[in-house]
Amino acid sequence: MSTVILPAPGAEAAAERFATHLRACSGDEVRVARVESRRFPDGETYLLLHDSVDGAHVWVIGTLRDPDPQSLTLLFLADTARELGAASVSLAAPYLPYMRQDIRFHPGEAVTSRTFARIVSQAFDRLVTVDPHLHRYPSLDVIYRIPSAVAPSAPAIARWITQRVPQPVVIGPDGESEQWARDVAARVGCPVRVLTKTRLGDRSVEISLPQAEGLEGRQPVLIDDIISSARTMATAVRHVRAAFGEAPVCIGVHAVLAPDAMEVLQAAGAGEVVTCNTLTQAPEAIDVFGELAQAAAGLALRR
Repeated sequence: MSTVILPAPGAEAAAERFATHLRACSGDEVRVARVESRRFPDGETYLLLHDSVDGAHVWVIGTLRDPDPQSLTLLFLADTARELGAASVSLAAPYLPYMRQDIRFHPGEAVTSRTFARIVSQAFDRLVTVDPHLHRYPSLDVIYRIPSAVAPSAPAIARWITQRVPQPVVIGPDGESEQWARDVAARVGCPVRVLTKTRLGDRSVEISLPQAEGLEGRQPVLIDDIISSARTMATAVRHVRAAFGEAPVCIGVHAVLAPDAMEVLQAAGAGEVVTCNTLTQAPEAIDVFGELAQAAAGLALRR
């Protein structure tokens, strides 16, 4: 039985990368269908699938930097594929949004992670993503009611560091980044340091000073899961420069990137800024689609 990739608008290049890796790791017939999309004058979405999905296992893929305008399109594609005879319909979301609001911090707040998970679970048969922001949830299974798989970014990041950075020391800017920092450092075979962070507000943080003793001559590499406002990374950059006397390489798994994020990092004295290619605006991409395809292929075996 064949596999068909349906790209949401803007995810055409991601669909081709995903298909290439999925063919290599599964050995199945995998093709990318052409999806026509446009907006009506009132903003409604028009979609047309130009290729058959009858009897196929379908993966809808979207690069969800701005999830609200794209979410309905994902649901439309899923419903259309089912109506046209797809055997199954799954979601590949390299960046999975709505994971940060995982608790009601203030009375009356919406815990949007649960709502988004319920909607996706109703529309799709399975879900694959790259390193979601699992802070208070131990796994996606806590809120998603469909089989899911997480593709790790650490192997690709470690390969990039090994090839590009001599004598690195990996640094996590806060406790939430510790899982990535330690995993990557273990794969590279280099030292690791994890800083502590106190959040003072949405755009203000306080970070502990790094300990550079015994690490003279090493190139610091800062790693975090999401670069959004870049304030956490920028504060860490300033401390690392002061401690090591070197501009750190900055690596993020997901390049959410607020409009001024790159300027904030440059002003702080960052060196090279690199992210994985889970989102289309990555400044320089570390390819994680091989890991995404492997996770998807393993998940597909659980049909």
